[in-house]
Amino acid sequence: MGLEQKLNLRLSQRLVMTPSLQQAIKLLQMSKLELEEVLNQEMVENPILEEEQEDAAAEAEAERVEAVAKEEAAPAPAEAPGEAPAEKERDSFDEIDFDSYFEDYLDSSYNPRQYEETEQVPLENILSRPPGLQEYLSWQISMSDASPEIREIGTYLIGNIDEDGYLRVTRDEIRAGGYENDEDVEKALAMVRAFDPPGICAFDLPDCLRLQIRALGIENPLIDKVITEHWSEFLNRQFPQLARSVGVGMSEIQAVVEVIKNLEPKPGRKYSNERTIYVEPDVAVRKIGDEYVIQLNEDGLPKLRISSSYRKMLRGGNGAIGEEAATYLKDKMRSAVWLIKSLDQRQRTIYKVADSIVRHQRGFLDHGIEHLRPLVLRDVANDIGMHESTVSRVVSNKYIHTPRGLFPMKYFFHSGIDSTTGNDVSSVSIKNKISRLIADEDAKRPHSDARIMQRLRAEGIQIARRTVAKYREELRIPSSSQRKQTF
Repeated sequence: MGLEQKLNLRLSQRLVMTPSLQQAIKLLQMSKLELEEVLNQEMVENPILEEEQEDAAAEAEAERVEAVAKEEAAPAPAEAPGEAPAEKERDSFDEIDFDSYFEDYLDSSYNPRQYEETEQVPLENILSRPPGLQEYLSWQISMSDASPEIREIGTYLIGNIDEDGYLRVTRDEIRAGGYENDEDVEKALAMVRAFDPPGICAFDLPDCLRLQIRALGIENPLIDKVITEHWSEFLNRQFPQLARSVGVGMSEIQAVVEVIKNLEPKPGRKYSNERTIYVEPDVAVRKIGDEYVIQLNEDGLPKLRISSSYRKMLRGGNGAIGEEAATYLKDKMRSAVWLIKSLDQRQRTIYKVADSIVRHQRGFLDHGIEHLRPLVLRDVANDIGMHESTVSRVVSNKYIHTPRGLFPMKYFFHSGIDSTTGNDVSSVSIKNKISRLIADEDAKRPHSDARIMQRLRAEGIQIARRTVAKYREELRIPSSSQRKQTF
């Protein structure tokens, strides 16, 4: 079979991701803080772009300075004939002899500021961040009188303590790390466990509780026996079986429960360096009269425009600035125009999606979570005439502030469950009903999932028991056996 070359014509349709389209998609899924950072970076890299507010303020300042200069340059009004010239009032500021004042001030040894109390910032308020658990433990080991060998092992142990305060290496791993002297390891382990907070450097939760009981000076063999030998029964709240196993009454088991309940299961979390991250909404919804008004939050976003100076350079042609400079400015001009158009398209798309959400969830805004409607991306996409992927990018990492509070935009998208009333009920509304039923239950006779299912079906919500269990687990609510209070 011979090889030959052929030319064939083929007609096909393909979706080509142009640079402008890629940029628009990238900007669409950014949060407000990410967008602000990108715009500031573009202004640094692209000389064609400039911020409108700064230029407007500069022009206003220039006009003000020019007006003041013209006013000062204007001739003084002529005096009317027959009037005596007004005596110019001498300014009291001109009467001060500053030369002699400063000469006396510098020659004398008196300093009027030496008796002033200067307000200084407290030392604890100038730290960039509070010390974490590892820094706190390292400070304690530096203040100890242990030998250098014990300190080295203790530093190794501190480096392997997680944020909750638990030691995440075993004794075998400590030996594998080069510390083969078991006696020194045990001394270092005992030293670190004696540090503050109590319960630090434990291998597991029972070990942590025993360390805290020892630090509190509680000497109760029953507590130690429960934690050491019957921990699974205690953890599963099998208190009658636990009482029979240890051979005591329920009153003594209740005392053990009260002691263990007041201990700290995560002793290191109060030294966490996690800071509160405040959310800034991208969209604000306000009720004016009977209508809801949507406002895009553009605070902090620079208002971009094309520089008039570079625009004049390009109008002058290549001869004025050179071919290479003209090519560079044309590329930057094209990039700036794409960015401004993509930014405008992003804002308009976010407004459309927010407006559609408000119209679909008007009952929630008026009456609360009980009237939250089931909503999927397809509903909003069909409403505004866009693709579901576009709506998904819009609601990603964005927040909306409503009269009902601040919510992620994804909060309004969820499935529904059939009801006998003919209208689907939102899964979020059902979760709210489940949490309220559990909050109002008798602690000694908590509702089972089957009983919650029956209560919801009595309200017309067709739901299965496994769905109730699923929603309860998503709400991080324990089962009825774990919620039951024996005492």
